[in-house]
Amino acid sequence: MKRLVIDARESGTSTGRYVDKLIEYLHKLEPGYDIAVLTKTARLEFMKTIAPSFKIVESNYREFTFAEQIGFLKQLNGLRADLVHFGVTQQPVLYRGKVVTTIHDLTTARFNNPAKNLLVYKFKQVVYKWVIKRVARKSESLIVPSEYIKRDVAQFAAVPTDKITVTYEAADKITASAEPILSLNNKDFIMYVGRAQPHKNLKHAVDAFAKLKKDYPRLYLILVGRVDDNFRLLQKYVKNRGVTDVIFTDFVSEGELRWLYENARVYVFPSLSEGFGLPGLEALTHGLPLISSKATCLPEIYKDAAIYFDPEDVEDIAQKIKIVLDSPEIAKKMRETGPKQAAKYSWQRMAKQTLAVYEAALT
Repeated sequence: MKRLVIDARESGTSTGRYVDKLIEYLHKLEPGYDIAVLTKTARLEFMKTIAPSFKIVESNYREFTFAEQIGFLKQLNGLRADLVHFGVTQQPVLYRGKVVTTIHDLTTARFNNPAKNLLVYKFKQVVYKWVIKRVARKSESLIVPSEYIKRDVAQFAAVPTDKITVTYEAADKITASAEPILSLNNKDFIMYVGRAQPHKNLKHAVDAFAKLKKDYPRLYLILVGRVDDNFRLLQKYVKNRGVTDVIFTDFVSEGELRWLYENARVYVFPSLSEGFGLPGLEALTHGLPLISSKATCLPEIYKDAAIYFDPEDVEDIAQKIKIVLDSPEIAKKMRETGPKQAAKYSWQRMAKQTLAVYEAALT
């Protein structure tokens, strides 16, 4: 029986949702391989729960470190795998075994992070660009989450498109019971869920909200996500601009997030760069009207279920949100069409497509 290793060190992160769902649904397919999953200590029990027949191996080598390039390389060599699937781009560049790599997007290669030391970040960015190109060329196959990223990676890394397989991701409706956030009860609000890196373009969302406040003085903007250095920079921006009624929730439970989805007026997704756009798809799953940037892959994923704006145009963002706020009929139609669009995506289909990539690589 051939041995397959899946790198799941990203498990438990926002990016790691992909590898978590891949392993969960791959396990249900009962593939005829000896499969080992490498993950960090905190995720060992979780992996044993979703994939009890896979071998779960502890691997605490952090991404973008010398330990990854040396210690993780040694661990991989010791496993003697017939194929390794890296769920993200970063991996030991000197590993010589057969590899499949998932490249989610090229955002890190193109956008700075103001919460990091600029010189250090720029150096890492140069290295990362080199790693992307090397990994893309040495992998047997590449997996990407959208046709847009397929074209982008092919051009950036100078690899043929027939080496790249698109496996669309999916969104799950939250099953936990809705938990009301008492401070928001009976309030009108629009919302965003996710991180606050510059490519998420949240400053423009704040600026658009400031314009909306003139016509909707009782409206709130709810920004959902664990408050990190980038969110703290955004908090300073909001304060300096004098924008009121912007609420940073920090961490929320699954039940609270479901309540937010079910009670918001609009989901705003102003991103400049995405590989798939999972947060917006989650909003559609819960029937929340989606007002989205038209950048990169987003129109490919959401199709006619969203209203689109130019993410660089604050006035356009505000006007598109206003369409839904002003029209109960449009909002009702979007609440009906959103879940139908989200239902077109399937983690099970993604796992089957990935298994086919493995089979092709192994033969």
